[in-house]
Amino acid sequence: MAALLVDEDPETANLHALSAARRAGRVAVVRETAAITAYRTGDFATALRELRTYRRISGKNDQLPMMVDCERGLGRPERALELGRSIDRAALDTAVQVELAIAMSGARLDLGNPTAALGELEIPQLDPSTAYSWSPALYSAYAATLEELGRQDEADEWWARVDRAAAALAEIADENAWETVDVVEEEVEGHDEHDAVVGDEPVAGDEHGAGALDDTDQLGDDVDPDDDLGEIDDDNPRDVDGSAAD
Repeated sequence: MAALLVDEDPETANLHALSAARRAGRVAVVRETAAITAYRTGDFATALRELRTYRRISGKNDQLPMMVDCERGLGRPERALELGRSIDRAALDTAVQVELAIAMSGARLDLGNPTAALGELEIPQLDPSTAYSWSPALYSAYAATLEELGRQDEADEWWARVDRAAAALAEIADENAWETVDVVEEEVEGHDEHDAVVGDEPVAGDEHGAGALDDTDQLGDDVDPDDDLGEIDDDNPRDVDGSAAD
């Protein structure tokens, strides 16, 4: 029920999620849902507590970007940066790496340092030739940060890339749940024309593990942020032509 309501009525969704967490507090996906719905209502303290519990149960770091954003929402950008630096980003799935870069960039902006914010976004995934599901968000963050730096011409180029990537992804959204498409740029009489070609890597489904908590763990308990982290599988991104990367 919470998943069905989260977009239209996040407050009610959060109530359903918290109720489920009281009944099944040791199930990772239940605590994750409680965290996400709390985040959507702007209750960053509750969201952060639930995300810490989710991470402890599941041994996963896939919601680390949201944890960083919660620290920002609580007015603690320094702690947000410290949290983001606490794990090996190379161990995260590619999409999570991108989300974390965006969250870390936001924390840099909170501290009034747009140059460092731009640097957080200059990651290998900032590639205008290929559009992934996360590309529009990454391009948007990059464009907005360029504007903060007064580099409007460059920002305009990246805003245009946001539109092209979104259009390319929307074109295939109703056909298949592909994660990536190629964006081919050709310069014609001073203007760019762009075609989209469907890649061949489907989106992998998320899996949520469940582990045991001590009997003292309760819904909403604040878990030590220094809990040991579980193993994270390396992501296997694809090259532009759809072949597996070395």
